Amino acid sequence: MRWVLPPLMLLVVALGLGSRSALAAPLPRVLTAYAGDTLWASLVYLGLVFLMPRVPVHLAAAGALGLSFLVEFSQLWHPPWLDALRASRLGALVLGRGFLASDLLCYAVGVALAATVDTRLPRREPRNSRS
Repeated sequence: MRWVLPPLMLLVVALGLGSRSALAAPLPRVLTAYAGDTLWASLVYLGLVFLMPRVPVHLAAAGALGLSFLVEFSQLWHPPWLDALRASRLGALVLGRGFLASDLLCYAVGVALAATVDTRLPRREPRNSRS
């Protein structure tokens, strides 16, 4: 059901921000290095599903992955107005700062995790890949 998504999205944001905070220091480096990007892509997926609740899981996953990749590749482009936007805290969180190929793998994992969770959420009407 759609009502499950906002609290889930808030949890993903909290975990993502927490993965980059001092509270995450005791966690393994691999987790703190990649969790934020993985969770960011999961949030993109959840946001798409919230905005378009009837979209099939495979299309939501493709859309989230495509959008995530687009944002990552946009980090190779540096017009002054976009760099100024990225210099803000919110701009950096949403748009990133610099291209990292490893982020693409994180996005794929994040979208896959979110899609897997999505298939297990309760719904009034089933939403499947054949819709």
